Amino acid sequence: MARGVVIDCFSGASGDMLLGALLDAGVSPSELRDGLASLAVGGWNLSAEPARQHGIGGTRARVELTQPDQPHRGLSEVVRIIGIAALPPEVADRACAVFRLLAEVEAGIHGTSVEEVEFHEVGAIDAIVDVVGVLYGLHLLGADWQRVGCDGVPLGSGWVRAAHGRLPVPAPATLEIVRRTGLAVRRSPGEGETGELTTPTGAALLGTLARPGVRLEQIEAIGYGFGTREPAWPNAVRLLVGSSLVGSSLAGSSLAGSPAGSVDSDLQSDTVVEIQTNLDDASPEELGFAMERLLEAGALDVAFSPLQMKKNRPGVLVRVLARPTDAPALARLVLEHTSALGVRMSTMERLIARRDSRVVETPWGEVRVKLKLLGSHQIVAPEYEDCARLARQAGVPLRDIYAAARAARQ
Repeated sequence: MARGVVIDCFSGASGDMLLGALLDAGVSPSELRDGLASLAVGGWNLSAEPARQHGIGGTRARVELTQPDQPHRGLSEVVRIIGIAALPPEVADRACAVFRLLAEVEAGIHGTSVEEVEFHEVGAIDAIVDVVGVLYGLHLLGADWQRVGCDGVPLGSGWVRAAHGRLPVPAPATLEIVRRTGLAVRRSPGEGETGELTTPTGAALLGTLARPGVRLEQIEAIGYGFGTREPAWPNAVRLLVGSSLVGSSLAGSSLAGSPAGSVDSDLQSDTVVEIQTNLDDASPEELGFAMERLLEAGALDVAFSPLQMKKNRPGVLVRVLARPTDAPALARLVLEHTSALGVRMSTMERLIARRDSRVVETPWGEVRVKLKLLGSHQIVAPEYEDCARLARQAGVPLRDIYAAARAARQ
């Protein structure tokens, strides 16, 4: 059963604090490390140790670098690392969304493009492990992605030292993420200069994932994740895990009154934005290039449909599905790469079948497969790129690779 998670950031939020809270709430350290081991980067180690501040016990998690000279990475490289890892699709998708948000914010602050942004702190391996680790930890908890809640974060005050020098707190990136995502701000726990309480990575994770107003009916587990500083208050994130919630993301819709289990047992709800525009003067080359750019920028789907438009002109309906946080940037790309003068945007609920992913062995090599889970049924979808690569190498028909990958799950 999917579980609700409420993240109480009374003292701020960072990637390692969120990781510590997940481990303290019951996520297995070995399972978390196994999932992270598929990341194609080395030179790190995830440690977790008991911690106590002001009489409260919890866990302090740290991503320790065993190779100190780590390269700076751009968005495309970070997305590539996440994309080739053996992660559940919903974890990989959300991890990429977090880094896209960070890249867009950095590009805006420094007056450059997303493609030219070179991450510093957030592109280093510890940030990649933090982001993917938090999302994979929520997956291991069995969290319902639409029932992850946070009612705000304190931002802190004072100064922080970053790759670009000494910056005011909250750091410009943190402040911009809060503005863009609508993440609520709460009072800081101390008086005077408190230092950095919420980091850009922590803000991007919560701004991408969390919804306000999520409430638990029953609390099953509580976890405290401590930061490295020890101020005059508990420097921790508190994470609450519950089996059911008051209300849901489908409240007010026709599905909200469905019998228990008839929807949520097999399907998860999601919110997406559909961007549309009609074109009557687009060339095939222009449309193909626009689709490539939109998918590279994080569009969930891009589709073209034929239209008969005014003055009896044949045209094209462009439809782009986007995560809410990505919608403004993707709408701008539609306007930049087509002749459209405007776009239509609608927010809608989506139902998604439960999914999992794994690697199976065929006579020609390994193939990644996605599993669609509907009750007792498992529908296997081999990854085309893996199958095509093996078919080319072995000189066999593509259908033989597909058949072997499907059979490997039976």
